[in-house]
Amino acid sequence: MSDALLNPQLIRLGCRPADKDAAIREAGALLEAAGCIAPDYIDSLLRREAVANTYLGNGIAIPHGMAEDRAQVLRTGVAILQIPDGLEWNPGQRIHLLCAIAARSDDHLVMLRQLTRLLQDEARLLPLFTTTDSADLLAALAQPEAPLPPDAEAHDLDLCEEWRLDYPNGLHARPAALWVEAARRSPAQLQVRHGSQAADAKNLIALLQLGLRQGALLTVSARGPQAADGLKQLLRAMREASLAEQTAAAIAAQRAAAQRPRAGWQPSGQPVSLPGIAASPGLAIGTVRVLAGEQLRIVDRPVSLAEGGDRLHEALAATRRRLAALADATQATLGAAEAGIFRAQAELLNDTDLITLSCQLMVAGHGVEWSWHQAVERLAEKISALGNPLLAARAADLRDVGRRVLLELDPSLQGHAPGEFGPDTILLAADLAPSDTASLDLSRVKGLATAHGGPTAHTAILARTLGLPALVAAGPALLDVADGSPAILDGDAGRLYLNPSEHNLAAARDWQQRQREAQQQQQQACLQPGQTADGRRVEIAANLNRPEQVAGALNNGAEGVGLMRTEFLFLERDAAPDEEEQYQTYLAMQQALQGRPLIVRALDIGGDKQVPYLNLPVEDNPFLGVRGARLLLRRRELLEPQLRALYRAAKAGKPLSIMFPMISSLKEITRLKGWCEGVRKELDAPPVPIGIMVEVPAAALLADQLAPYVDFFSIGTNDLTQYALAMDRQHPELAAEADSLHPAVLRLIRQTVRGAAAHQRWVGVCGGSAGDPLGAAVLAGLGVDELSMSPSDIPAIKAMLRRHDYARLQALAEQALSCDSAEEVRQLLEALA
Repeated sequence: MSDALLNPQLIRLGCRPADKDAAIREAGALLEAAGCIAPDYIDSLLRREAVANTYLGNGIAIPHGMAEDRAQVLRTGVAILQIPDGLEWNPGQRIHLLCAIAARSDDHLVMLRQLTRLLQDEARLLPLFTTTDSADLLAALAQPEAPLPPDAEAHDLDLCEEWRLDYPNGLHARPAALWVEAARRSPAQLQVRHGSQAADAKNLIALLQLGLRQGALLTVSARGPQAADGLKQLLRAMREASLAEQTAAAIAAQRAAAQRPRAGWQPSGQPVSLPGIAASPGLAIGTVRVLAGEQLRIVDRPVSLAEGGDRLHEALAATRRRLAALADATQATLGAAEAGIFRAQAELLNDTDLITLSCQLMVAGHGVEWSWHQAVERLAEKISALGNPLLAARAADLRDVGRRVLLELDPSLQGHAPGEFGPDTILLAADLAPSDTASLDLSRVKGLATAHGGPTAHTAILARTLGLPALVAAGPALLDVADGSPAILDGDAGRLYLNPSEHNLAAARDWQQRQREAQQQQQQACLQPGQTADGRRVEIAANLNRPEQVAGALNNGAEGVGLMRTEFLFLERDAAPDEEEQYQTYLAMQQALQGRPLIVRALDIGGDKQVPYLNLPVEDNPFLGVRGARLLLRRRELLEPQLRALYRAAKAGKPLSIMFPMISSLKEITRLKGWCEGVRKELDAPPVPIGIMVEVPAAALLADQLAPYVDFFSIGTNDLTQYALAMDRQHPELAAEADSLHPAVLRLIRQTVRGAAAHQRWVGVCGGSAGDPLGAAVLAGLGVDELSMSPSDIPAIKAMLRRHDYARLQALAEQALSCDSAEEVRQLLEALA
């Protein structure tokens, strides 16, 4: 390596910069003093950090300037700052060596290749973080290239403790995320080792690649600042996850044991068939269409790290935007749980190992498309090879999202889409990505079978939600089925019948007809008013976001909209919607409902719902901070346009009601009603009912005092449970315990109902408990007047209520109030199922 590229004058030891910007400026000053850059190039180094992550991994960052500023590089050079105490580069990323690059050509790649080798050789790398001799750095970076032995054993860090994994399903994504979260709270370096394999405890994919099963003996170790505290914190998170994992496994086992075999279609004779694993129930009759998987042929076109980094950053950003749009569309059509599949895929793009490996391959002289594809495949293959079905399913998600990024990098890799599917298609494929499954034309595709995959994969989950009969893991023989041949796919039995006889085809059609008739009967029942067996009326409404969701909700039996969430107007955009846009949306919702009840919740932002462009203050505990009504009362520019749009809609369209979230005092109600009345008078609009959400214990306990000032209450059981039990409802360890059927929560609901009844006010529930058949039963028994839920839950809730007399539900509700736990309440209510 030439002295012009790296020499002692470009190395500074023992640095203690105040922050990331100060470190970059210090390194830039070294480059400027050495005649490598013009002064303005330091600003270019800083701008790069706003658009890309230059953290290379294992304590090293490689800041470099923007490609368009290369003219400000006078000669190639690399300045190195050694930071013995470490410096936070990005959350969860701490550096000890900063290598600032000024490159006129690709000369610096020699040094970057050496850096990537050092990343994998802790024995050589770690002493460089504290050496007092710059010659050590020069020597390490000048060593000839030599690959590490593939069987090199991992070594523990300074402080160690052993722990045996007791999770019934081994280590999978949910508990691993808890480990990462705990590890990232510590500035120490933290590691988990199993045998000869070790993983950075702050890296999710690295932990999953260990393939840890129940009973695995682990060595957890730490080094660096606050190592002892970091180790203790990580071990605590690992142990605390045990209860949640064991509880989840027990619940899953109970559900599996409770499932009764479904009487499915039975063919006569011994027809030729291919077995697989049942993934989605139902029977499909049609013509086979084999979707041949195209092998991606990616040309390796080397580019500079600067150019490749820019292109990869843009592709990742574009993919995140597309996934957000797909998640929104999926939520509108299928539901929040299914939309979460694509939001989880977006999280995979944040994995540092994935980005680092891509950068390392580019540093080694490969093109950005080739590097990205290799990084995705290497990590996915490692996860797939672990033999854990849960992790194998996540490997499919990684490949799906990786393919999306690849197509952003090179749209020509899209290949040829299959011709339009004919009617009654049974689609056969090696595997199908979740995003492809979600976009299938269900008017043509009637069944799905894959050679690979598993019933826990997101593709299978989406097929079940779509009502598409499916089987998975049928093996490579599936792809040898003749394209265009007739078949019957049995999603209940997990079997594909080939070239069925006319007799079996007729029997299968008869079975389908009987199923359709049963579904029609269920549909007709769900369109009847919600009531108990003895005629006690309970209004059943839907929780919706947008007007286009109304038709589907009405088909499922919704009698109105009990919760229109308006925050979705404010998400996934760069600025708040203006008054006119909001008005048109509310008017469209009224028109779609054709006079049915509509309750619009005022903007509910804060807590778990953050909007970047609003510049909300960072809070230590946002769930206990400025959210909901508290925010609206502090941000007139958000409240007033929304109220104007709502009252304009009330004046121009059908009736609506306004509901304010997160109310905890009478003062908040009177202030908000004052705003409403001022806007109403200004617009000469009619009065509208004004209600509040009961989400905090204070509102429930004061219901009798608040009732004279509002027209109705709507209980948000998710938040009410969270605040009553002091359990974060999104905490992976506590979510199973934050059960809305806890007797304490039920007592708060009863107090709300009684307080409202004293002043002839009605009470609804729009939280998750309303869509749980057991929850709906106990809520009706407590005297709740309205239940609002996801549209897909409505038929089951109406069926539950129609099976039981109100007196029985009342008696069970009273018994539930005396139970000791949510588990006991659920056991009490099981007789209703």
